[in-house]
Order: sequence, then structure tokens, then C-alpha cells
Amino acid sequence: MFSEEEIQKIRNQFPILNEKVYSNPLVYIDNAATTQKPLQVIQATQNYYSIMNANVHRGLHYLSQKATIQVENTRKKIQKFIHAKYSSEIVFTKGTTESINLVACSISSLIGKGDEIIISCSEHHSNIVPWQILCEKKGAILKIIPIDENGFFQLKSFEFLISRKTKIVSISHISNVLGIINPIKYIIDKSHEYGALVLIDGAQVPSNLDLNMQDLNTDFYVFSAHKMYGPTGIGVLYGKKEILETISPYQFGGEMIENVSFEKTTYSDLPFKFEAGTPNIEGIIVWGSAIDFVEKIGISNIQSYKEKLLSYAIQSLSSIDGIQLYGETKDFSQKSSIISFNLNKLHCFDVGSVLDRLGISVRTGHLCAQPLMNFFKVSGMVRASFSVYNTFKEIDCLFEGLLKAKKLLLKY
Repeated sequence: MFSEEEIQKIRNQFPILNEKVYSNPLVYIDNAATTQKPLQVIQATQNYYSIMNANVHRGLHYLSQKATIQVENTRKKIQKFIHAKYSSEIVFTKGTTESINLVACSISSLIGKGDEIIISCSEHHSNIVPWQILCEKKGAILKIIPIDENGFFQLKSFEFLISRKTKIVSISHISNVLGIINPIKYIIDKSHEYGALVLIDGAQVPSNLDLNMQDLNTDFYVFSAHKMYGPTGIGVLYGKKEILETISPYQFGGEMIENVSFEKTTYSDLPFKFEAGTPNIEGIIVWGSAIDFVEKIGISNIQSYKEKLLSYAIQSLSSIDGIQLYGETKDFSQKSSIISFNLNKLHCFDVGSVLDRLGISVRTGHLCAQPLMNFFKVSGMVRASFSVYNTFKEIDCLFEGLLKAKKLLLKY
């Protein structure tokens, strides 16, 4: 548990937290959408353009070599961060969404008519639509793991759904709506018993939980930099080397080739086989600084502190008459620092608008999870999500803001 002084030192590293919103102090609790950036990340961006801006991997000149070394250093940092076996298993993409699309396209040759793909009811649209499209193209069948009234997987139903026809199971590690930490290790092991590949959408995970690919034994794991204090537009596909070597590239062009003639083209070795074109060099290098920031604080310390924030927020918000919380559980080991709710059947946009005028940034709407909204029979929700720079006082601000929203909106 951090002291108030330690939290303030962390907050001081985030310039944006000093901003005013409609003359109110900013209370930024939309971290599941994107986290704010510490000074060392901001400065790393300027540093890249000031002293090493050049294209990578292809140039022999000094700046190109310097930038290339930094890009590959970040790849190695990510390998270490998630305990991948090889740095070549780390493929840079635009983000989680592109990583999922890469896999869906690259494994298409493995999918035939009547084959099955399994996802869950609580997935983000990015982990639904690519698989729908693949099923439509190949005549495969999309199956859905149902959830219970609180949003937890019905594992008995999953055991019934999976079969030898199942080619890939793709599920989120943490629900971006409910904050539920799904039982991915069980899903991975059971899927492998049937010979199915597994992709885990880890968008909400890297600054929340310690990751170990050797322990998880998943085939693919995907996540983005911008939800772990890094820049937007850069993410990772982790894939087991032996699988990445057998599947086809997703995009074609420069960098990903070994030899091109008008008769035939051969591809580069991993990971470059999947990295066509000029990469987001700045984003990759700056991401390395974000990883340094997270590791200096410590994942376990961040996780412990956010559990305290979550507990305090649930206790506080639960006392508001007429509030409906989603994804409820008394076991916080099953929950990340995300709370989604509705208030007195008021429209989530109206509640979010009142909070915004008070300087409180939350997410509202279907949260890119319309099937989950349909399950709960709502058009949308309000979502508050916490990070290491948030405080108990800010949760008090949210509590007071919701009381004001309720008082104001129920007049009409």
C-alpha cells in the first residue's frame, strides 16, 4: 500500500493531472480507455525526434542504427516483461485490435467449412467482428461462451461447446466492461486438450497483472501500449514461435521480405515476417520508457493499490440509492479496477455529462460491447476505471458527483 506522499510523487510525474476542467480539478478515471503518460514517456518522445529520428532495420548510417538498437531493446523489454521464450515471438502492431485481426487473417487457411471458433458473451467488438468475418468467409461456426447474471463465464457450458471441430478459442483476460478476471488458464488448458489454438485479449492487463507466457502456455496474447502509460498506435502480438513460423503474413511489402523477384517472393524470419512497412518507431521506443516506469513502481504494488481503490469505490458507490453495479463479486482476486454501473435508470450519457461538468472523466455508452449490453438489457453503462495515480479523494469526488447528477437529472 502506497502512502499519500508516495502517491503524490507518482501524480507529480503526470503533468495532465494539473489540468482544470470547467474550472474544476481534473479527476481522470477513464483508464480502461487509455492511461495518462508520465514525464519520462513524454520526454522520450521529444528525445527520439531530437537525437535519433531515422528509419530502422534498413539503413547503415549512424542514426538508423541508433534507432534500430532502441526498437530492438524495447522488443527485448517486452519479451522479459511477459516472460516470452524468444524476442522473435514479439510482433509489433498498431494495437490490440490489429493484433487480433492479424491472427484472424493469418490462420484463415487452417479454418474450413463446419469448423468452430469460440468467443465469449462479454467480448470487446475487436474480439467479435474479426471472427464473425472469418466464419462468414470460411463457412465456419461461431460459438459463444455464456455468462451468469454477474458476468462470469459459465464454464460447464464451455465444456459442452468445445469439440474436435474447435480451431481457435479467443477470449479476453479481463473484461473491459465488468473488470472480471476471466479463468484463462483453465480455458487455455481445456482448449489444448481438444487441439484448439488460443488467443487471449490482454488489452486491460499489462499494468494490472503480472504476465508469464510460459505459465499461461497460450498460443497468442495481444495488448497495447496506451493502456500501460505508453503511446497510442502501438501494440504487440505475442505468438509461440513454432506457430508464427507456420502461418501466413497479414500484410505485404517492405521489411517483411527476404527476396523479391517477379517470379516469387520469400519472407523474412520472425518477427519481421509480420511487420510490413515502416513501423511506429517513435511509439515502440517510447513504449520502452513506459515499461521502465511500470517496473520501477512494480506490478504487484500497482495491483495491490488498485485493489484498495476498487474496494473503496465499490463500498462507496454501493451506498447510493438506486445504483446498479455490474460484475459484482466479493472476491477481488477475480476483479480488476473497473466499475460499470447505471444510476436510477437515468441515461448513462446524461450521468456522464454531469460528471464531466464537474471535471470527472468517465466512459459512457455501450463500451464497445453491445452483445454484453443486450445481455444486461441496457443501452449503455457508466464506467469508472482506476490507475496508480488515482486517489481515494477522487473516488469521493465521484461519489459526490453521482449524488449531484441524481438530484439534478431526477428533476426532469
